[in-house]
Amino acid sequence: MSKQFDVVVIGGGPGGYIAAIRAAQLGFQVACIDEWKNEKGGPAPGGTCTNVGCIPSKALLQSSEHYEHAAHHFGDHGISLDNLKMDVAKMVGRKNTVVKQNNDGILFLLKKNKVSFFHGRGSFAKAVEGGYEINVAGAANDVLTAKNVIVATGSNARALPGAAFDEDKILSNDGALRIGAVPAKLGVIGSGVIGLEMGSVWRRLGAEVTILEAMPGFLGAADEGVAKEALKAFKKQGLKFEFGVKISKVDASGDGVVVSFADAKGAEQTLVVDKLIVSIGRVANTIGLNPEAVGLQLDERGLIVVDGDCKTNLPGVWAVGDVVRGPMLAHKAEEEGVAVAERIAGQHGHVNFATIPWVIYTSPEIAWVGRTEQQLKADGVAYKAGQFPFLANGRARALGDTTGFVKFLADATTDEILGVHIVGPMASELISEAVVAMEFKASAEDIARICHAHPSLSEATKEAALAVDKRTLNF
Repeated sequence: MSKQFDVVVIGGGPGGYIAAIRAAQLGFQVACIDEWKNEKGGPAPGGTCTNVGCIPSKALLQSSEHYEHAAHHFGDHGISLDNLKMDVAKMVGRKNTVVKQNNDGILFLLKKNKVSFFHGRGSFAKAVEGGYEINVAGAANDVLTAKNVIVATGSNARALPGAAFDEDKILSNDGALRIGAVPAKLGVIGSGVIGLEMGSVWRRLGAEVTILEAMPGFLGAADEGVAKEALKAFKKQGLKFEFGVKISKVDASGDGVVVSFADAKGAEQTLVVDKLIVSIGRVANTIGLNPEAVGLQLDERGLIVVDGDCKTNLPGVWAVGDVVRGPMLAHKAEEEGVAVAERIAGQHGHVNFATIPWVIYTSPEIAWVGRTEQQLKADGVAYKAGQFPFLANGRARALGDTTGFVKFLADATTDEILGVHIVGPMASELISEAVVAMEFKASAEDIARICHAHPSLSEATKEAALAVDKRTLNF
């Protein structure tokens, strides 16, 4: 006998569990289905973000950054260490603890908000009178029925043709987070977020890291000035890059991995590494969802087709996060999850794609929101630009990290902020001020006239806003 709910959410990642909680807060009877398992086979909600993405990668980045500071920068502060060593097993163990704490926190929040949690794989069974029947393939093999279904099944790592993931030598983000010892040589295919972050972790711990990128340039989605500054910093740290490459073969039959490729000039090259991380993008996860059972429409890329409100072609069926169009970002999924729950309740959920921030948690950190200078030029938009270096910021000097800058782009006529781009210390935190400002249609002058604490990195934000009109306080 099926169990009746107002809303069933398939997927317990950032989009799914947030949607379930918000729907429950709005008075609906809600179920959330998620199949992630911990090492003991128990539930581990949180999706890719919590289990093999955002959270564990930040834990490893933090650990490796501590090691880098101890090895190379503590001496500048008068701190001496002898016989410094890195216990990789303990580092990975800490990462696992952080993940479990987040898993348990999500389970607590679901229970607190009276969301019924089902551990297993959710799939469409059929349309029934007044809604849909959903199967849960788990220990109990439950059947649920609901008028409204929110699909939040996330995405999977895209494999390189001819180089399937074995998570031993050819690694997705999952395997990259579980490396048990520092490899002498690490190869990374793809210079996007995952490639840069994971490459940074193992480079700090002593690996020789080479990143192969098919595109002719670095970080094409970022502002050109930011990308140039970041690349300079990464090369100085010891990361090696090859752009414009064409991979012809990946051979993992021996002790290591041999990557054959043509470089940007067409010359045949070979890279031999102990481990290879493949980070060439992600694909929507609809495995086992059984969309054909109800006629749910997918596009040619396997994404669920939705309109601007995340409605699918089926009445009462919605989809959010990585499984639909738009950036594959956890916070984008969260925003859509809240908005859909509110739309089901007859409210006006809000998601503004123009103010979704992007962050890469390397050192230097990279963050931006809005349009880049190259986009404004291509669109023929008249704009003003202002930039301020962290080299001239007192707090950055005290931190010992003066790499990078803050850049403001504003409308030439109205002064409305069109984009903010940051490369440097704590860019991930500083970008939030810009997001709030843009959401409220602020001008660059508004930021320039707001009092910022001294000394703080945020003064670089104020100075960049001032620079739009060729002014400075030069703290």
